[in-house]
Amino acid sequence: MEAVRTFWDERPCNIRHGTAEVGTREYFDQVETRKYFVEPHIPKFAEFDFWKGKSVLEIGTGIGTDTINFMRAGADVTSIDLSEESVRLAKKRAEVFGFDPNRISIQNAEEFSFTKKFDLVYSFGVIHHTPNPRAVIECAAAHQDQGQELRIMLYSKISYKLFWAMHENNRWDMATMDDTIREFAEAQTGCPVAYTYTFDQVRKLLAPWYEVTDIHKDHIFKWDVQKYIKYEYEIDDAWKGVSPENFRALEKELGWHTLVKAKRI
Repeated sequence: MEAVRTFWDERPCNIRHGTAEVGTREYFDQVETRKYFVEPHIPKFAEFDFWKGKSVLEIGTGIGTDTINFMRAGADVTSIDLSEESVRLAKKRAEVFGFDPNRISIQNAEEFSFTKKFDLVYSFGVIHHTPNPRAVIECAAAHQDQGQELRIMLYSKISYKLFWAMHENNRWDMATMDDTIREFAEAQTGCPVAYTYTFDQVRKLLAPWYEVTDIHKDHIFKWDVQKYIKYEYEIDDAWKGVSPENFRALEKELGWHTLVKAKRI
């Protein structure tokens, strides 16, 4: 767990999505614009406006992009993250946009405790980075009543990103694919924990607390990486000439993100 904390303290997720001074309104706006431009499925999946007036627990604040959008929508938000640096920036973001920074706190997702129940537990791209994801699900379930909703994104076991990493690093042994994808799961290499899941493994992870109501894949990163680093957006040669319809079909089969909606049993 300390290795996980250190990894995300050293480079919080999306920290390089903006070019303005870190912590300014301009910077946070840049981060949000870039994040939702390359991952447009996130707002569609979260449905921020739907949660107006409802209680939302976010597991994995990061630097607060989704957090602030739940707050903007009028949700009663509680948000946690293991990384002290991520929480510091998320709190700053809340202050910049006029929201209560005390709704965001440093917590271990495997053992958090609150006195309230939540209409929604939301976690996008976080639970697969903790040593014991099942402990997170059990904690979440303890904070929900029957019928309340869980929405999470987990990394897909079989994805275009896996085959890209195998190709780029000449690692074609499927027996070691979990190690390969863990190493190259993030923009920075060496992530200490990064699990991936099939649909059946997701259902097993959530049982017996949750029933899956919708599960599907999304998201293939289609941009030329070297230009993207320079904040230029050009489709990678691998995807030039692929129709939008065919690209979307491939995302459904080989998407890196497994999007899960489930109800508390």
